[in-house]
Amino acid sequence: MKKAIALSILALCTLSLRAQNDPVLLNVCGTDVTAAEFMSVYKKNNKDQGNDPKAIDNYLDLFTVFKMKVKEAEQMMLDTSTAFKNELAGYRRQLAQPYLTDKDVNDQLVREAYDRMKQDVRAMHILVKCEENALPRDTQLAWQRAIIAQTLLNGKPATKLIDEFEKQLKSGVAATEIATKVTPLVRPLRDLDKRYKGKPAPFADVAKAISDDPSAKDNGGDLGYFTSMQMVYPFESAAYNGKIGEVSMPVRTRYGYHLVKVMDKRPAQGEVHVAHIMVKAPNGMPAEDSIKAKQKIDELYGKLKAGGNFEELAKQFSDDKPSGAKGGELPWFGRYKMPAEFEEASFALAKDGDYSTAIRTRYGWHIIKRLERRGIPEYEAVRNDLKSKVTRDSRSQKGRESLIARIKKENNFKEMKNGASFPALEEFFTVIDTSIYKGVWTPDEKVKAMNKPMFELAGRTYTQADFVKYVESHQARRPKTNDIPTIVSAHYKQFVEDEAVIYEESQLDKKYPEFRALMQEYRDGILLFDLMDRKVWSKAVKDSTGLKAFYEANKSKYKWDERADATVYSAANDSVANAAREMIKKKKSEKEILEALNKTSQLNLQVESKMFSKGENEIVDKNWKKGTTANVSKDKKVVFAVVNKIVPPTTKTLQEAKGLVTADYQNQLEKEWVEGLKKKCPVTVNKEALEKLKNQ
Repeated sequence: MKKAIALSILALCTLSLRAQNDPVLLNVCGTDVTAAEFMSVYKKNNKDQGNDPKAIDNYLDLFTVFKMKVKEAEQMMLDTSTAFKNELAGYRRQLAQPYLTDKDVNDQLVREAYDRMKQDVRAMHILVKCEENALPRDTQLAWQRAIIAQTLLNGKPATKLIDEFEKQLKSGVAATEIATKVTPLVRPLRDLDKRYKGKPAPFADVAKAISDDPSAKDNGGDLGYFTSMQMVYPFESAAYNGKIGEVSMPVRTRYGYHLVKVMDKRPAQGEVHVAHIMVKAPNGMPAEDSIKAKQKIDELYGKLKAGGNFEELAKQFSDDKPSGAKGGELPWFGRYKMPAEFEEASFALAKDGDYSTAIRTRYGWHIIKRLERRGIPEYEAVRNDLKSKVTRDSRSQKGRESLIARIKKENNFKEMKNGASFPALEEFFTVIDTSIYKGVWTPDEKVKAMNKPMFELAGRTYTQADFVKYVESHQARRPKTNDIPTIVSAHYKQFVEDEAVIYEESQLDKKYPEFRALMQEYRDGILLFDLMDRKVWSKAVKDSTGLKAFYEANKSKYKWDERADATVYSAANDSVANAAREMIKKKKSEKEILEALNKTSQLNLQVESKMFSKGENEIVDKNWKKGTTANVSKDKKVVFAVVNKIVPPTTKTLQEAKGLVTADYQNQLEKEWVEGLKKKCPVTVNKEALEKLKNQ
């Protein structure tokens, strides 16, 4: 929270934008601040004020104090610490991300994602696992297995393909391992081939027999309906681009190869607005409590069927208190946002006003009432959310590829090739050995001395020596291939791309004024946070002696108002209320009363026992004295309270008031600190320039 506050104060500082004839408005601790710099900050934080003279004067005071604090942080050399540099570098990486992709390509991907949101797709799939960094042989075998599955689905003979697959498997496996490594993969394929004899095999049968998706054993590979951004991008594209009833070619994702069969496409289900009554019954609750929860939800459903008011029952009995206070109303939601059972029941309601039977989720029991239903939101309403998702998704790689192409073009990228030959790269085919398979390749002195130019970018020449360092620090423990030239070429491609992006990132401050200003804000904000933490926040928390002394000097400010120690009973009717009263007279405990009166219905009696402040409960408020109140009809229930005693105003202990005391102590520390800063930091204001700003 404190860091968020500090970063929000960042707005107090932006990059100085000194222009010709831009007068100095003030000097803080020896540093000039121009009128343009101040007004840039002022307008950013006072959009509704205009050039109101009073607002400008007030803001000038805040701005001046902020500048004093930043200056003090610099004088304490907080900006030279490793922690500061690392944190600022981390923020820079985050802020740079939107600039290090092709915006047009990303915008197209966002639009594509939205257009796909208009349709739900139901698909089945068969997964043949294949790791992203699998060796070529393993990749080929996975591909062959997927092709055999596709052949069986298409009703074509697969015997020869299975024979070849088995032969390839055995060539890399010891005879003693055939039973465990070959037979389990081959036997299901042969069984399917024999069973269907050239006729199309049902997709579910093939999925259950060979799919590496564990859920296929139960669902036959049926994934149900899904929408945009819920599956990995290549799989999503295969499903949205596929025709109903057709089986795709093997689709490669990070999980392996998929065969995708589109079963149905339907208009998106849109969003639904519902209310619910909830009875808590989390997984793992005691059996006795679970039975009571089911009894309670069944009773509530019975009341609804008998004509009870949904909103009133939600207010009285729902265990979801925030929604219950609003008659059970929940925010709008779309598909795949809520627990599956809750969602299915909500979208299954045929019309506004319909309500469900009791539905169980991992949170408990729900009765759901449909309030409204609508289509998917307009593009502008979800664009930012989709943009954020696309940035985190694998599809964002398309934007990166486009960006790199642009960087190369703008910065005269040139490789030192001789026609198709690339001698500077090809030399590495022989000097890099098989130790790179395990990620432990170490260049010898001869390799480190290699220094032929490999490419140029933005006037800089990148040499073999640069590439050696890159390979040494970017080795994968399990490369995708054991072919050295392929490994070297892949490293080189990544080296070029990484250097292009690094160069572009280094130019952001020059190319984009808004990025430069943001970086300045984050820099000063981090400094301010660190300084405030040292001078105020942590100091107040750690200084127990000072905190106690501050409390003792100001404890009259920290008082409890008069309170009532009371218990409020809410009964279903007069009979239950009177029975509760009789048990109270007999000194029965709350637990005993509840167990006795709620045997036949969990809705008979609810009890709330606490120390009430005035304004918390109207029954207690109206009878602010020791004793038992009369029965009052409220929300179709009979309510009375037992006031055990009235507690007079008392001073809170330090522990009871610690949060407030600490905050006030921090404010005092900051006030004293700022007064000290003002004494040692000279400030001069250009009155003429200030008046000119006010009159603009």
